[in-house]
This record gives sequence, C-alpha cells and structure tokens, in this order.
Amino acid sequence: MPRIALLGCGGFIGSHFLDAFLTDPSWTIEGWDWTPAKIKQHLGHPAFTFHPGDLYTFPGLEDALAKADVVISLAAICNPSQYNVRGVDVIESNFIQPRLIADMCARRGKWLIQFSTSEVYGQTLSHWTGGGEAPASLYELDEETSPLLLGPVSAQRWSYACAKQLLERYVAALHREQGLAYTIIRPFNFLGTRMDFLPGRQGVALPREVEGLPRVLACFTGALLDRSPLTLVDGGHVRRTFLAVEEAVEALRLMLERPGMAKNKIFNLGHPGNEITIRGMAEMMREVAADVTGDESYLELPLVDVPALEFYGEGYADSDRRMPRIDKAANLLGWTPRRGLRGILRVVLEDAFQTHASRPIATVSLQE
Repeated sequence: MPRIALLGCGGFIGSHFLDAFLTDPSWTIEGWDWTPAKIKQHLGHPAFTFHPGDLYTFPGLEDALAKADVVISLAAICNPSQYNVRGVDVIESNFIQPRLIADMCARRGKWLIQFSTSEVYGQTLSHWTGGGEAPASLYELDEETSPLLLGPVSAQRWSYACAKQLLERYVAALHREQGLAYTIIRPFNFLGTRMDFLPGRQGVALPREVEGLPRVLACFTGALLDRSPLTLVDGGHVRRTFLAVEEAVEALRLMLERPGMAKNKIFNLGHPGNEITIRGMAEMMREVAADVTGDESYLELPLVDVPALEFYGEGYADSDRRMPRIDKAANLLGWTPRRGLRGILRVVLEDAFQTHASRPIATVSLQE
C-alpha cells in the first residue's frame, strides 16, 4: 500500500488533499502540522496518522520520511502580510527548514514533491517594458523559459519569492549531484473553502505561521460577512488567475499515478481562463453574495481603495500580472482545469455564510 508523508497536512491545500485521498483505500498518509483545526473530521481515519506541533523538532523525522514512498512538502509561511515584516521567519520557513527535508529525501532516496509558488516569476517582462497591453510573450509564464525577475533587496516583499526560488534551485542541484527525485509545483492562486482562518471566527488560537492579515479571498469574505467595505490595495488593478483547489489536488493525484511523467519536472498549476483584476473579483464576490443570500443590498457594499504602504507597511511591492502556461501539465499529465471563477466563489461563500453568518463575531485585531 503506497505511503505518503504530508508535511503541512492541516493547512488549506493539505486539508483538501486529505478530503480526496482518504476516500481511496489504496493510500496511507502520515501528516504533520501545527493544528488539526481544519482536518478534525479525518483524525480517526485508519489510513491517516497525525502528528501535531513543530515538524522540524519531531523526533525521528528522517526515519519516518524514510518509510514513505513520496514526501509532499506544503509546510511554509505563505501570507503576503508577513513577507515584509517577518523576513527572517519567511526565509527560514521557505528555504532553510525545507532544505533539511530535501536533504533527508536525497539521503533516503525518496521522491520529494515540493510546493513552490508562482511568485518566483516576480515581475513580468511586460511590467519592465512599460505595462499596458502587451504580446503574450511578455506576460505568459512558462516553467522552462520565463525569467525570474524579483525586485530589489529594499522591497522586502520579495523575501518569500526569493526563498522559494532558492529552494527550487537547491532541489534541482540535489537531483543533479545526488540523484534526488523531485517534482516542483508552482501554484497560481488556488481558491476554495478553508483557504484562510477568518479572524475572530474559528475559535482557535492561530500559530504564527498563519497570523496577520488574511489573503484576498478571506479579506473579502470577512468583509461580506461583516457587511463592511471591501478594501482594494492600490485600487485592485493587478490581474491574477484563480484555480479551484480541488482541481489542483486532482493534478497532484495524476502526478502520483504517473510518476514517470512527473518526476524531475516543474509544473505550473493555474487556470488561464479565470484571469480577473482584484477589483473585478471584489465586484464578483458582491454579486455572488447577493445571489447566495437573496439579499441584493450586498451589491451596494462600497469598494475602498487603500495604498499598499498603509495596508502592508513599508517594503511591499507587487506584480502586475500572473498568467500561467499550463501546456506541460496538459501534455504530460492529461490535466486541464475546467471550473469557472464564479462557481468557485459560490461554493466558498455558501460555506462561509452557512458556517459563520449567524454566529456572534469576536472583536479581534487583524494584526494580532
């Protein structure tokens, strides 16, 4: 029976991975995370073993990984509000610590599936050539040919992208020099339920890895639940693509089923057809909230512009666009995303309103 070691099993992606894979009796999973808050329904499953607490102080970690057929590494700080205020922790969480996991996998001959980020691409070529309308060659991001264009050291926001890029290069070097089998995944904005902790609503203390301002989906969801303005950083004009997390998990399943197609490769996972500005996403979420609740007053909630300096603090920077090429995943894995953004948002908001709308909300600071 194939065994998976899942590092960061209790987070957004990890929880959806467990939802999908624990219905399949052909897999057993051993997982590590700070908290089981998002995966309590799986704790008694006979094919799942959970270890709470700090992954990197777990006694006998390397021996445990050696028993697995594949190691999937999700554990990381990946919250933009943290990148320019906790640079040391971000670099440790995204390079120094996962480097230890890569070393263990190389020593024990294990296949490592390492989650990276689309942020390693940094700014697009179209950004550096003046932005605006540009040919696809200047903004489409390809795993093999696109340059990785990060900002200056003074823009501390790139600490996360830089750490992830260095980890990718380290993993590739371990493959060349020590024979490590690897797959690197670059996510392009996965969306779904349980994406972030909604401050004041989960009823649990948040570990430092998930503290701070939540990401855009949770920010907008919280605003809709509170009937408060939706905040747009620098007007919300940057463009992003969004992929249903369930479709990302399906891509991961295909990798595990077709290791010969997946090993020693880098894959973008995103949905080019779901590109939208952040302002457009806020407008769509108001519409979906009105539809889900039958209350058209949600359409009138204001959109408020706020400077990035005020929202994130000094050292923040952003990229204009992230449009993935997904030919490699399509050709090698037979994977094609199909779910549209409005449908994804409907599932998220139906869950949020059903779970939280009628409950009393504790008053907490987003900066706690």
